[in-house]
Amino acid sequence: MKLSFMVLAAGALVAASLSGVTAANADTAKVSHITTVGVHNTYDPAAYDYLARALDNGSSLIELDVWPDVFTHEWKVSHSNPLGNANNCVAASSTADLYTGGKNKNLEYCLDDIRIWLAAHPGHAPLTLKLEMKTGFSDNGGLGPDELDATFRAHLGGAVYKPAALLGGYATLDAASKGDNWASVDSLRGKVITEIIPGTVEEQNPTDTLKTDVEYARYLVAQKNAGKLADVQIFPTVHGAVGGDPRDKYTADLKPWFVVFDGDANAWVTQTGPGWYDSNHYYVVMTDGQNVAPAIDAHNPTADQANQRVADLAKQHASVITSDWTGLTTVLPQVLARG
Repeated sequence: MKLSFMVLAAGALVAASLSGVTAANADTAKVSHITTVGVHNTYDPAAYDYLARALDNGSSLIELDVWPDVFTHEWKVSHSNPLGNANNCVAASSTADLYTGGKNKNLEYCLDDIRIWLAAHPGHAPLTLKLEMKTGFSDNGGLGPDELDATFRAHLGGAVYKPAALLGGYATLDAASKGDNWASVDSLRGKVITEIIPGTVEEQNPTDTLKTDVEYARYLVAQKNAGKLADVQIFPTVHGAVGGDPRDKYTADLKPWFVVFDGDANAWVTQTGPGWYDSNHYYVVMTDGQNVAPAIDAHNPTADQANQRVADLAKQHASVITSDWTGLTTVLPQVLARG
């Protein structure tokens, strides 16, 4: 397939999906009032031959598993190798480069690939970028939140929707979210909203007493207090769907800076009562959408099954729904009314 045709096809899919959210007035609706669809572990070569292909296929979420390599002072992207890359990112400098050349690149190249693709698709719906920090940060090794933000500024630039943009004139992100100060879909076309969660290795490490969510939130608050919130690129995220307000585990100074939540879709539906998240306009990423009863295939359900699941979870107030539906190119580009 020629690249020019792929670009046009992807644009047509996005336009078609947006036309389906007329009830929410897609162009002017705020991002807090829509539901999009993404693919789990999009960086994995087993999912897509190139990272850009996930975007071509319509995924509105890109997930990257990140490891801080203190020996080479690099951010590595892989599922299980802390000292090497295993991914579908390439060293692109133009749109044509996105589908060629050697893969297995560091984080900055993955960000370049995203920026270049979005620049070629300026009408694309807001993209969620999910970072799973497999072992957390290594700030004492020179790979902390400030270094990660510097990487984002250098490689995504103006394509980032930052916490400062949500904050506006409010005192905290919580107050801004409750005031529904989120930007409109139209203003966020071609933009990236980044969430960051503790990784599986970090969460299972009893000696790690400073998890990613707390460490990044402390950094954000410190930057806010220093008058530098505009430098912050990422939203700290509460990981795991539980009943009540899951932010109660944080200290009082950090709690109101969490407005993004990420967890298992079935837990959201059966345990949490997600209406509270919607009424406060919080950003909710529901993972493993296929497992909500009745479960459907994680990789190859029928399009009708997947469409019904997306519609059901949109009614359950998901901001983003993820699964492993890599090939469902008529399902992934959807933008639905939330709730």
